Amino acid sequence: MTAKLRTGALSLGESVLMGVAGTAPGFSISVALPALIAIAGVLAPGALIIFALPMFGIAMAYKGLGARMPNAGAGYEWAGRLFGKPLGFASGWALLVAAAVFTVTGSSPLGAATLSLFVPHLADNVVLATAVGAAWFVAIGVVLTVGIELTARVQLTITLIQLAVLTIVLGAAAVHAISEGAVNMPSWRWFSLDYPPGTLASSALLVVFFYWGWEVTASLSEETTSEHDGAGTGGFLSVVVTASYFVAFALATLVLFDVGDKQTFSDNLVYSIAQHAGLGRIGGLAASLAVILSSVAAMESLLLQFSRTLFAMGRDGSIPRFLGVIHERTQTPVNAMYLILSLGLVLIFMASFMSSIGTILATSVTAISLQVSFYYGLAGLACAWLYRDTWRTPGKFVLYAVYPLVSAFCLAAVGVYAFLTFDTVTRVVGLGGLLLGLLFFRPNGYGSGGARSKTSEDQADQPVSPAPVLE
Repeated sequence: MTAKLRTGALSLGESVLMGVAGTAPGFSISVALPALIAIAGVLAPGALIIFALPMFGIAMAYKGLGARMPNAGAGYEWAGRLFGKPLGFASGWALLVAAAVFTVTGSSPLGAATLSLFVPHLADNVVLATAVGAAWFVAIGVVLTVGIELTARVQLTITLIQLAVLTIVLGAAAVHAISEGAVNMPSWRWFSLDYPPGTLASSALLVVFFYWGWEVTASLSEETTSEHDGAGTGGFLSVVVTASYFVAFALATLVLFDVGDKQTFSDNLVYSIAQHAGLGRIGGLAASLAVILSSVAAMESLLLQFSRTLFAMGRDGSIPRFLGVIHERTQTPVNAMYLILSLGLVLIFMASFMSSIGTILATSVTAISLQVSFYYGLAGLACAWLYRDTWRTPGKFVLYAVYPLVSAFCLAAVGVYAFLTFDTVTRVVGLGGLLLGLLFFRPNGYGSGGARSKTSEDQADQPVSPAPVLE
């Protein structure tokens, strides 16, 4: 018997919210925005717009590629069909490594945030924080294993709560700034390129991490209503939504706080803004809860991406075929889920020996940026190649060929910078993770028939093959 993933399980609106959940605005604002302000200062709002332009280009690439080739493997499938199996495998492997590293990036701060909410004096205990994070990780994995419909309901609920709290905090910050006055008066300079030496590239690198995660919509394209449009449009719109929140919170931070006093808002920025805006203890608790829910949503999205990419690669025989098995009742790639749960727990255990949560974040964020820049860039190149013959339609040619191509080169530059500025540990995690894929790549694939290799545009429109079913 054969089967596919559960088709039509997600609507366009649900796809947008899944993309927002993957980007995790609450988590990114609390964890990454203080770091961006530390680097770029008052230029942070502009950085989140200017350096997001390549991300919009990659979002257009995912939209264009998804319309022609909806597939759970997303970048892996597209690069493989258009550029050959080695690059397809490399793209998929880069996503797998980034998602695996994020099991540590997301779970450790999630554990610390949970402890800070209930037992604040234990929040800095790395071992206890990683243990609580591991418990969250397993719980999320169980939800994903049950099925996409339950996963979607949980994801949509916590994302809507997160966005509601963030919106209330922003409203309170605006009222406070208007009534009490701004610490830093808004200026057009905040949106300029007047960066101090050595900070422009590092700011761009951090912004890549901010926006990473929305492409989970492409991994769910086989499960989204209207495969040829819904998932790609959902991904693009989710970038628009998250960009709005990122820029708004950057502006709120600058008008409420002295940029030089980073300790005032570095621990949990959403909480700090809520307290400063006068929302009191209840507002602070709600802000902390929003960050926790955002972390849960981000973890869930990355596990979805990992499992769907692993499933697609196993289905094709690019990796051992047992990973391409789906469960007949839940229609989820259970073996892929079991693998990421096992691997994630090992990585979380290893992270418990690091000196602090901050060290864990600093190492993993920069390592992730290298892998993300790589597979985003390949998607941009693939879309430009696929739509290269649309030059007779200038609008389509610019949106789906020129813009993704330019975005790909921008991300390549960020990736090179990231590698050159890595410390030894981060280079081992970042580049070593990619090179580890060489041990698993087989030119002729695994099992009978080998891996598929579709390099023509005509082949790209063929339907995906069904997967074996686990009884």
